[in-house]
Amino acid sequence: MRIPRCFVESSLAIGSEVALPASACEHLLRVLRLSAGAELILCNGDGNDYRARLENIGKRGATATVFAQSVNATQSPLRIVLVQALARGEKMDWIVQKATELGVSAIMPVITERTEVRLDEDRAQRRLAHWRAITIAACEQCGRADVPTIATPVRLADYLAGITPRALRLTLDPDGEPAAMLASATADPPLDAPIHFVVGPEGGLSDRDLAQLRAVGFRGLRLGPRILRTETAGLAAIAALQAIAGDFR
Repeated sequence: MRIPRCFVESSLAIGSEVALPASACEHLLRVLRLSAGAELILCNGDGNDYRARLENIGKRGATATVFAQSVNATQSPLRIVLVQALARGEKMDWIVQKATELGVSAIMPVITERTEVRLDEDRAQRRLAHWRAITIAACEQCGRADVPTIATPVRLADYLAGITPRALRLTLDPDGEPAAMLASATADPPLDAPIHFVVGPEGGLSDRDLAQLRAVGFRGLRLGPRILRTETAGLAAIAALQAIAGDFR
């Protein structure tokens, strides 16, 4: 039987007793119907797994006591940063969830010329909290112990102004280089260099967007002969990167 995983917002160490979040208690006690003494794996985003036993079950929650610690081996060798133009409705939730499962280290939502989604500051913060909850749930499901960071949505130009100098820069472009170029582009990347991958919105990246990207060294990438939707394109590219140079090999 698979041992349930639970993310907690607290420091963890062998011997520590941790109060479990209400959402975790709901799942562990009422859905899985675990009882005192059941084993859990706790994580807090530091890259380690903490084996723990469920204790002190009550009406208001439960605690768990850590008895073992080990390094989690699911972290991707690639530091993939998905720079995703804001997508409409549940598409963005889907992208965040699946990108987390595929091993990205960060997700940066951006606003491009053709982005249709508009968020004021208050709504942007609510969406950010919502996306973070999705990443945590995805990490619990897929076995990750490191939680991808998610940035507050910014305009494409503002994102480009702050990009790290050493990053490998790629963007989806129907007129870009064929996907075979990924093999050479990722052949010998510096171990600490992130791979930034830009994906446009439903209407695609405009000529102005592409010009801004090329001006700072982004290479266009064409994923085969078909035009992929925004919720498909980035995930397909991440899978290709993992297959060529990451942990799908």
